[in-house]
Amino acid sequence: SLDFASVSRENPEMQRRCQQVIDACCTAAVNPIESIHDVGAGGLSNAFPEIVHDAGLGGTFELRDIPLGNTSMNPMEIWCNESQERYVLAVRPANLDAFRAIAERERCPYAVCGHATTEQRLVLTDRLRGTTCIDLPMETLFGKTPAWPRRRAACCTCPPLQARASS
Repeated sequence: SLDFASVSRENPEMQRRCQQVIDACCTAAVNPIESIHDVGAGGLSNAFPEIVHDAGLGGTFELRDIPLGNTSMNPMEIWCNESQERYVLAVRPANLDAFRAIAERERCPYAVCGHATTEQRLVLTDRLRGTTCIDLPMETLFGKTPAWPRRRAACCTCPPLQARASS
């Protein structure tokens, strides 16, 4: 009766534990969380790049450090799956022990999956396959995508696009 083909599977208990960790961090004398991003549409392929980009940084991430509920997923499915009860957090290395203590107290699983870099690149590695899945400039994701020449299809009878003069 379980729908394993669904895009998102709910886990309200894990959602509650995540929220308790976030609440405890926010009320701590020093909040170990620098930034937080929910993992909705686009999955980690959206959350990881955005959290480092918002800080003006790049990032290096390891695919196999991502906790999985289903170990049969391929790299694309791991990178892109939507998980409503999952968050990506930016925590400074100096604050990781404080964060770890809170997460363990709340019985909330977590993993360190990568780190921010000053180099403006997004790098995703897969140690299981010994490959680099993604290595691209952050600007490719955030506003300066490469220009691709457009060609009119041979079967198209539409007139060519005319450039408009701005007034």
